[in-house]
Amino acid sequence: MRAIEVYYSLGGNTRRVARQLQRATGADLAEIKTVKPYTGSYDDVVGQGQREVNSGFLPELQPMEVDLDRYDTVILGTPVWWYTFAPAMNSFLRSTDLSGKTVYPFATNGGWLGHTLRDFARACPGAKVALGLNVRFNGSRQLTADRDILNWAQTIQA
Repeated sequence: MRAIEVYYSLGGNTRRVARQLQRATGADLAEIKTVKPYTGSYDDVVGQGQREVNSGFLPELQPMEVDLDRYDTVILGTPVWWYTFAPAMNSFLRSTDLSGKTVYPFATNGGWLGHTLRDFARACPGAKVALGLNVRFNGSRQLTADRDILNWAQTIQA
Protein backbone atom coordinates (compact mmCIF):
# COMPACT_ATOMS: atom_id res chain seq x y z
CA MET A 1 0.00 0.00 0.00
CA ARG A 2 1.03 3.58 -0.57
CA ALA A 3 0.30 7.12 0.55
CA ILE A 4 -1.78 9.70 -1.26
CA GLU A 5 -2.14 13.37 -0.55
CA VAL A 6 -5.54 14.90 -1.29
CA TYR A 7 -5.80 18.65 -0.97
CA TYR A 8 -7.96 21.66 -1.80
CA SER A 9 -6.37 25.03 -2.51
CA LEU A 10 -8.07 28.28 -3.41
CA GLY A 11 -5.23 30.80 -3.60
CA GLY A 12 -2.22 28.51 -3.94
CA ASN A 13 -0.82 28.38 -0.39
CA THR A 14 -2.21 24.92 0.35
CA ARG A 15 -1.06 23.68 -3.08
CA ARG A 16 2.45 24.94 -2.32
CA VAL A 17 2.59 23.07 0.98
CA ALA A 18 1.05 19.97 -0.62
CA ARG A 19 3.78 19.89 -3.24
CA GLN A 20 6.45 20.37 -0.60
CA LEU A 21 5.03 17.45 1.39
CA GLN A 22 4.73 15.35 -1.76
CA ARG A 23 8.43 15.82 -2.49
CA ALA A 24 9.29 14.87 1.12
CA THR A 25 7.02 11.82 1.36
CA GLY A 26 6.82 10.52 -2.20
CA ALA A 27 3.03 10.29 -1.84
CA ASP A 28 0.80 10.46 -4.88
CA LEU A 29 -0.99 13.79 -5.27
CA ALA A 30 -4.65 14.57 -6.02
CA GLU A 31 -6.28 17.98 -6.03
CA ILE A 32 -9.91 18.57 -5.07
CA LYS A 33 -11.58 20.96 -7.49
CA THR A 34 -15.09 22.35 -7.35
CA VAL A 35 -17.34 22.16 -10.40
CA LYS A 36 -18.12 25.85 -9.99
CA PRO A 37 -14.94 27.81 -9.17
CA TYR A 38 -15.03 30.65 -6.69
CA THR A 39 -14.93 34.05 -8.39
CA GLY A 40 -14.92 37.69 -7.38
CA SER A 41 -12.80 39.74 -5.06
CA TYR A 42 -11.11 38.35 -1.99
CA ASP A 43 -13.84 39.90 0.18
CA ASP A 44 -16.55 38.36 -2.02
CA VAL A 45 -15.03 34.89 -1.66
CA VAL A 46 -14.53 35.33 2.10
CA GLY A 47 -18.18 36.32 2.50
CA GLN A 48 -19.35 33.41 0.37
CA GLY A 49 -17.10 31.07 2.33
CA GLN A 50 -18.55 32.22 5.63
CA ARG A 51 -22.09 31.66 4.39
CA GLU A 52 -21.17 28.20 3.08
CA VAL A 53 -19.44 27.10 6.28
CA ASN A 54 -22.30 28.41 8.44
CA SER A 55 -24.96 26.68 6.33
CA GLY A 56 -23.04 23.41 5.86
CA PHE A 57 -23.05 23.91 2.07
CA LEU A 58 -21.33 21.10 0.14
CA PRO A 59 -20.09 22.26 -3.27
CA GLU A 60 -20.15 19.76 -6.10
CA LEU A 61 -16.69 18.42 -6.89
CA GLN A 62 -15.07 17.51 -10.16
CA PRO A 63 -14.42 13.76 -10.41
CA MET A 64 -10.98 12.61 -9.29
CA GLU A 65 -9.37 9.67 -11.01
CA VAL A 66 -8.16 8.16 -7.74
CA ASP A 67 -8.77 4.69 -6.31
CA LEU A 68 -8.41 5.26 -2.58
CA ASP A 69 -8.55 1.49 -1.99
CA ARG A 70 -4.93 1.42 -3.20
CA TYR A 71 -3.81 3.56 -0.24
CA ASP A 72 -3.65 2.99 3.47
CA THR A 73 -2.23 6.44 4.28
CA VAL A 74 -4.06 9.62 3.30
CA ILE A 75 -2.62 13.09 3.78
CA LEU A 76 -5.37 15.74 3.70
CA GLY A 77 -4.70 19.43 3.12
CA THR A 78 -7.03 22.41 3.28
CA PRO A 79 -7.07 26.12 3.85
CA VAL A 80 -8.91 27.21 6.98
CA TRP A 81 -12.26 28.83 6.22
CA TRP A 82 -13.99 30.29 9.24
CA TYR A 83 -12.14 28.11 11.75
CA THR A 84 -12.62 24.79 9.91
CA PHE A 85 -11.75 23.09 6.62
CA ALA A 86 -12.98 24.53 3.34
CA PRO A 87 -16.42 23.44 2.09
CA ALA A 88 -14.74 21.59 -0.80
CA MET A 89 -12.84 19.42 1.71
CA ASN A 90 -16.10 18.89 3.59
CA SER A 91 -17.70 17.66 0.34
CA PHE A 92 -14.81 15.27 -0.21
CA LEU A 93 -14.93 13.91 3.34
CA ARG A 94 -18.72 13.48 3.29
CA SER A 95 -18.50 11.44 0.08
CA THR A 96 -15.41 9.37 0.95
CA ASP A 97 -14.99 6.47 3.36
CA LEU A 98 -11.56 6.60 4.97
CA SER A 99 -12.27 3.79 7.45
CA GLY A 100 -9.22 1.70 8.23
CA LYS A 101 -6.82 4.30 6.86
CA THR A 102 -4.35 6.52 8.67
CA VAL A 103 -5.07 10.18 8.01
CA TYR A 104 -2.55 12.99 8.39
CA PRO A 105 -4.28 16.39 8.13
CA PHE A 106 -2.68 19.75 7.53
CA ALA A 107 -4.24 23.19 7.33
CA THR A 108 -2.99 26.50 6.00
CA ASN A 109 -4.21 29.77 7.44
CA GLY A 110 -3.47 33.43 7.80
CA GLY A 111 -4.70 33.91 11.31
CA TRP A 112 -6.19 31.21 13.42
CA LEU A 113 -6.43 27.44 12.96
CA GLY A 114 -9.69 27.28 14.89
CA HIS A 115 -11.02 23.74 15.30
CA THR A 116 -9.92 22.53 11.87
CA LEU A 117 -7.75 19.63 13.00
CA ARG A 118 -10.36 18.44 15.52
CA ASP A 119 -12.95 18.61 12.74
CA PHE A 120 -10.85 16.23 10.64
CA ALA A 121 -10.98 13.67 13.44
CA ARG A 122 -14.79 13.94 13.58
CA ALA A 123 -15.14 13.81 9.79
CA CYS A 124 -13.08 10.63 9.41
CA PRO A 125 -14.93 7.99 11.47
CA GLY A 126 -13.18 4.64 11.48
CA ALA A 127 -9.85 6.18 10.45
CA LYS A 128 -6.83 6.73 12.65
CA VAL A 129 -6.30 10.50 12.52
CA ALA A 130 -2.73 11.43 13.40
CA LEU A 131 -1.48 14.70 14.85
CA GLY A 132 -2.03 17.40 12.25
CA LEU A 133 0.08 20.29 11.00
CA ASN A 134 -0.78 23.99 11.17
CA VAL A 135 0.96 26.04 8.45
CA ARG A 136 0.73 29.81 8.91
CA PHE A 137 0.86 32.38 6.13
CA ASN A 138 0.78 36.16 5.86
CA GLY A 139 -0.78 36.61 2.44
CA SER A 140 1.37 34.41 0.23
CA ARG A 141 4.40 34.56 2.56
CA GLN A 142 4.82 31.35 4.51
CA LEU A 143 5.47 31.98 8.22
CA THR A 144 5.86 28.35 9.31
CA ALA A 145 9.44 27.22 8.79
CA ASP A 146 10.11 24.70 6.02
CA ARG A 147 11.98 22.54 8.56
CA ASP A 148 8.79 22.28 10.67
CA ILE A 149 6.88 21.04 7.62
CA LEU A 150 9.62 18.56 6.75
CA ASN A 151 9.83 17.35 10.36
CA TRP A 152 6.08 16.68 10.28
CA ALA A 153 6.44 14.88 6.93
CA GLN A 154 8.97 12.53 8.54
CA THR A 155 6.28 11.36 10.99
CA ILE A 156 4.12 10.05 8.14
CA GLN A 157 4.14 6.26 7.97
CA ALA A 158 3.45 5.07 4.44
